[in-house]
Amino acid sequence: MKTTKQILALIILILSSQMYAQNGIKVNTTIPLTIGERIEIESEILDENRVLNIYLPNGYSKDSLKTYPVIYLLDGSIEEDFIHISGLVQFGSFSWINMIPESIVVGIANVDRKRDFTYPSTNELDQKEFPTSGKSDKFIRFIEKELQPLVNKQYKTNTVNTIIGQSLGGLLATEILFKKPDLFSNYIIVSPSLWWDNELLLKYKPSDYTSKKSIFIAVGKEGEFMERTAKALYSKLENIKKDNTNLYFKFFEEQNHGDALHLAAYNAFDRIFEKDE
Repeated sequence: MKTTKQILALIILILSSQMYAQNGIKVNTTIPLTIGERIEIESEILDENRVLNIYLPNGYSKDSLKTYPVIYLLDGSIEEDFIHISGLVQFGSFSWINMIPESIVVGIANVDRKRDFTYPSTNELDQKEFPTSGKSDKFIRFIEKELQPLVNKQYKTNTVNTIIGQSLGGLLATEILFKKPDLFSNYIIVSPSLWWDNELLLKYKPSDYTSKKSIFIAVGKEGEFMERTAKALYSKLENIKKDNTNLYFKFFEEQNHGDALHLAAYNAFDRIFEKDE
């Protein structure tokens, strides 16, 4: 004897079949939607495997002579910021928009962002709440010695590259800008966690550089600490800015720490690449 659930399931099946017969809709094929590729690499510096999510522009071909700028995205997992940032890059590079050149996006998937994005802190609360922290030096070496050479060998790249970092990722992007500025042409620093280690990074004397730079700093309505330190970073860089540097600051008063990145990246692309044209 059929249960009530079985009878209901049978009715739904019959009704679905009748609807299919009436409207004649038929799925002919199902093909995976691809916007790039996912690769896994073995890092000797980090002593672990890392996943990279790669967005490739429409029409990208290894056989072509065309080369592309590269945008390196921290927090670049599929479930984090890779999809929506890649979407902005695609939209901005449409010929009728022409905001940004066609670009490759390299999303660096996380393993332990608290470990990778922070330098050692002397603050006891930082150490307690972030027990694995303090290994940014290794992660920066990974970017310089392994990641960038691999991307430049594997893909059709040119010399223009950009890093996007938000929150702890913004802290890391700031550290790279101060200590290894020539690793990137452009820096997009959003809601940086400059409170880390009693705001010590804001007292650091940035390394000199001779290459052209564009630096975009943004913060949302995120409270006194976040807003003040982001503005302090801008002021610090403004005071030492050279002629070869374009520097921008944007306060998003209707956005918060969770949703400032998307608008910030859009605005950054518009300002940075407008100057590169």
